[in-house]
Amino acid sequence: MAAEYILKGQVLSFTQSPFGSDADTATRVDEAVAIKDGKISGRGTFAEMQALLPAAEVTDHGDKLITAGFVDAHVHYPQTAIIASWGKRLIDWLNSYTFPEEMRFADRAYADEIANRYLDLTAAHGTTTVCSFCTIHPESVDAIFTAAQTRGARIVAGKTCMDRNAPDGLRDTAQSGYDDSKALLEKWHGVDRLSYAITPRFSPTSTPDQLEAVGALWAENPDCLMQTHLSEQTDEIEWVKSLFPNARDYLDTYEKFGLLGGRGLYGHAIYLEDRERARLREHGAALIHCPTSNTFIGSGLFDMNGLMAEGQRIGLATDTGGGSSFSMLRTMAAAYEIGQLRGTPLHAAELWWLATQGSATALRMEDKIGNIAPGMEADVVVVDLASTPAISQRSTRAADLWEAIFPTIMMGDDRAISEVWINGKRI
Repeated sequence: MAAEYILKGQVLSFTQSPFGSDADTATRVDEAVAIKDGKISGRGTFAEMQALLPAAEVTDHGDKLITAGFVDAHVHYPQTAIIASWGKRLIDWLNSYTFPEEMRFADRAYADEIANRYLDLTAAHGTTTVCSFCTIHPESVDAIFTAAQTRGARIVAGKTCMDRNAPDGLRDTAQSGYDDSKALLEKWHGVDRLSYAITPRFSPTSTPDQLEAVGALWAENPDCLMQTHLSEQTDEIEWVKSLFPNARDYLDTYEKFGLLGGRGLYGHAIYLEDRERARLREHGAALIHCPTSNTFIGSGLFDMNGLMAEGQRIGLATDTGGGSSFSMLRTMAAAYEIGQLRGTPLHAAELWWLATQGSATALRMEDKIGNIAPGMEADVVVVDLASTPAISQRSTRAADLWEAIFPTIMMGDDRAISEVWINGKRI
């Protein structure tokens, strides 16, 4: 028998980006959504959905919000256990916390433990898709893909390549990085809901030979995403200049090796020069905003409004564990706060779009995830807009839906997530 469900509530979907338009124009709110065999069958009135799926199991969520699952466009699942570690900036963070922890992922059993813990934690916060860096170890990639496959989850991940400026036991070579990445790509990419991302960590930890090798792998597999880091901190940029003295700028250290493209994901992108902004826009590359990480390790303030105004493709991410929360609600709140510090606060509709359809668009998966529309994959979350007394007393005063949603963005956590559906199954 077909798996058919109807969920009643305030069903929120996007008809276009709210950046450059108003929230009412960019969104629609329906009474019910119909799910069949892992896909969204329809959205509309309850009577319409009953006519569409007359035998469906019905769940009435009252005035709770029903929305697409959150899409986290830049994470490091191997850093799960070191999240919220004290007092470091980027380079010291890597040396003190990240690299020692990542060395443990040569052990498949440990990698499995953390991969499952990570996906349990993110699902509890309403996140249904992540795009993750792994470690240099193929075991770390096998672990996260296996855990996601078991759950039926859509995920993007890749083996991190780095052959310098890292400790013994956490370096590959230009050749082994290419060979391991190719083998993992051929094993996992396109299987079920799994996608491989070619993953040089960032320029300082890859030699020119390695950057050239992973650039060649991307050219051979242009349907894959490529993820890396760009212009996160000022001292990092100076380090890049010292390592690549002939490069025009940080982006050029990728561009000259074939690592700039429309399926490229560039995490942070805070301190971009004019040439870099122009080249990223020309290629349609994605910039991934990581606000809790940018504040937690003291990186800087992302220029959301300026970059959006010039037509950049932008996603939103927790960047766990440099980011200090697994929650995309907390991430939206931090993005709002950074906007305030720049004098350009984001509307609740813009924040919600970034955490769903915006990140899906960054991953080139906007036709599959990040929205509730017929034919989309049924990754759905049900959000309680009165999950705590503090949120409830504020949302009851709301004059419209967005004013009711905003307190949950600013103060919500996993208690706000009433129900999570992955691939049409309530988990």
